[in-house]
Amino acid sequence: MTELTADPGTGMPEGSRTPWHFWLASIVSLLWNAFGAYLYTMANLGAASVTAKMPPEMKAYAASMPIWAHTGWAIGIWGSLAGSLLLLIRSRHAEWAFAASLAGAIVSYVAQAQAGVLTPVQPIVIVGAIVLQWWYARRMRAAGVLR
Repeated sequence: MTELTADPGTGMPEGSRTPWHFWLASIVSLLWNAFGAYLYTMANLGAASVTAKMPPEMKAYAASMPIWAHTGWAIGIWGSLAGSLLLLIRSRHAEWAFAASLAGAIVSYVAQAQAGVLTPVQPIVIVGAIVLQWWYARRMRAAGVLR
């Protein structure tokens, strides 16, 4: 019986191309970002199930959001969803989709800060999640998992 040795750079057994954690991370990423896309869509459709939970000042901001802020929000949401889908098909472009998403999220949060409606926890969690996904996609590209 031959003993498998781990590649020190990836922690994967030598000869293995896709580690188990890749599939787990990709599915969790997709679920997280699909939920964000759902909330974005429902908020833009004015669904009471989403907008009813918003504070009045956030509702007012959402109704009069500048186009550049809305564009940043859209790029943040759809860039992350695209990144998740690109991870699942093992595309190296996932890294760039997450990078675009990060830029969009930052633009969106800058706009919220300027409008005085920024809550401190949400940007930390969301930007942190995007950075983690970007870092992971970058690491998997370097390991040869993404093509």
